[in-house]
Amino acid sequence: MALLRERPAPVPRPPGARPATARRAPAGVALACLGTGAAWAVHTAVPAVPTLTAAIVLGVAAAHLPGLRGLVRGPALPGLSLAGKRLMRLGIVLLGLELGVSDVLGLGWATVAMVLAVVTATFFGTVWLGRRIGLRGDQPLLVAAGYAICGASAVGAVSEVADSDKEDVATSVALVTLCGTLAVAVLPLLQHPLGLSDAQFGRWVGAGVHDVGQVVATAQSAGPAALGEAVLVKLMRVALLGALVAGVAVHVRRRRGTGPAARPGGGARRPAPVPLFVLGFLAMMVLRSTGEVPGVALDAVRVARELLLATALFALGSAVRLPSSARTGGRVAALGLSAWAVVAGVSYAGVLLTT
Repeated sequence: MALLRERPAPVPRPPGARPATARRAPAGVALACLGTGAAWAVHTAVPAVPTLTAAIVLGVAAAHLPGLRGLVRGPALPGLSLAGKRLMRLGIVLLGLELGVSDVLGLGWATVAMVLAVVTATFFGTVWLGRRIGLRGDQPLLVAAGYAICGASAVGAVSEVADSDKEDVATSVALVTLCGTLAVAVLPLLQHPLGLSDAQFGRWVGAGVHDVGQVVATAQSAGPAALGEAVLVKLMRVALLGALVAGVAVHVRRRRGTGPAARPGGGARRPAPVPLFVLGFLAMMVLRSTGEVPGVALDAVRVARELLLATALFALGSAVRLPSSARTGGRVAALGLSAWAVVAGVSYAGVLLTT
């Protein structure tokens, strides 16, 4: 199955030349920070709206408002590109501090096998559906990563190694975030009709809802037992982020290694087998496993991670061009709903088989 679409090789930069992004970054980074502040204010005023959701919506709005459109598409563009890439990587590294190795092993091998099955079926099933529907570029790959692992963070991580188009990234993040937010309202209504105990409901939510915050918001409706199970299962999915990104990186490396750009003198740099930010994510997991990180530091890291990801998502949202996105909007929505049914159904079956 082809995960990635072929892209023209990048034009090499002359030796010693300083990238335009580095020279003109301050305006865009400042705008992204202001957007993050506005997203935080929206979340404070309306707690039901996650900061990350508000950030990407505000980014899309900034790209289309007459007063800001020129700035976003002109002087601020290099800095926004920088924020969307670098800050996303930093946020993903900090995500590793959310779980330790013992948390994953404590779930038991049956649950670990169930999570692996859910992630595998969701990822490859969503990629296949996206290709059958006819979605462009890397959208099927990115949506699949978001549904299978941890929402916007996974989309950002996979887009880094796939070198995905920014509009594909923003569209995928918006879809994954929207469907995950809908789960907060819909899944609690299904607990009793599906005959799930609180603990089973928690595992279903942890296995089937995208973002960590959305998992917490959904599972807490069934009480502490459900919340504890949901968080542990969800963090097991998060632990697979490094493996998924490394696998995509190897796929990209092989694809580019067989193309013209990989031949001597082609000028294209093959991606590393395992990206540095993935190694950083795994290093943070190991650090958390030592038990030496104080709770105050973990709380501060959670805030920093949220701000970094929100800033990156505002920048990604500013790359969306609604007229062109509208042409594939129906197909993207169809993929979102179909993938939602896949992950909910597979995770429900997995919970029933392992409890």
